[in-house]
Amino acid sequence: MKKQGWFQFLLPITGLLFLAFHWSIDSVKTNNLLLDVPKVSHLPWLETPYAYFYLHLFTFIPVFLLSFDKNVHYYRKWKYLIPAIFPVALFFILWDVYFTNRGVWDFNHNYLSGIYSLKLPIEEWLFFFTVPFACVFVYECLNFYVKKDLLAGLSSWLTKGLIVLFFGIGIWKFWHMYTATTFILTGGFLLYHYLFEDGSYRSRFYFAYLVVWIPFFLVNGVLTGGYTNEPIVIYNPEEYFGLRITSIPIDDAVYNFLMLFWIITLFEKLRKR
Repeated sequence: MKKQGWFQFLLPITGLLFLAFHWSIDSVKTNNLLLDVPKVSHLPWLETPYAYFYLHLFTFIPVFLLSFDKNVHYYRKWKYLIPAIFPVALFFILWDVYFTNRGVWDFNHNYLSGIYSLKLPIEEWLFFFTVPFACVFVYECLNFYVKKDLLAGLSSWLTKGLIVLFFGIGIWKFWHMYTATTFILTGGFLLYHYLFEDGSYRSRFYFAYLVVWIPFFLVNGVLTGGYTNEPIVIYNPEEYFGLRITSIPIDDAVYNFLMLFWIITLFEKLRKR
């Protein structure tokens, strides 16, 4: 039991040390951002400095209003959700600040209000609060309305397969900073979760994540330029995998997987206390 305790502590420390090592040795070509991305459609009303802010309204307001539904009672769970979101948001904001300064990605000023903190637009700060707020709502609704755990029988194999897949891609694309960081951290978090955390809700999260892909395609599609003349978030083509689903880099899907699963993990731990 003592060894397991040490290993449980050692695994995340190893992940953070890898992160520091990788970021210190990986050089990034600056001013190498890609504006030409695949298009889905064009929505002229998004050609405004408030485009990113509109996405937050679209994401937050409907969920806030539905939070008082008499069945799910989402508003009663905010006392667990808010403290789960904040530490994860802090980690991802620091990650975001570093990558922006290194030139891994940047933001298109044509679609921003112009308010910045730590070189991040205020809209990007809001992303780490409004998006989890909406996605955990989807998770809670599915838990209430879909009584059967549809992926329960596949959970163990899915988890093992994803761990191998994420580590494999992260190592393969080691010199692509966004890909390596995202895939290896996600693989490490999944491994940690599989070994040490309660797995009873893991398959429930997988199912919710698949459903979340529907709004994810819309919101992230706008951010990555699928519906506007230029993308709001601009990527350095040498630092991500190179595969896009419409305009969305596949790395973004794994990035969101990590962020949401980490929040759900804290949310469930707080709720069970």
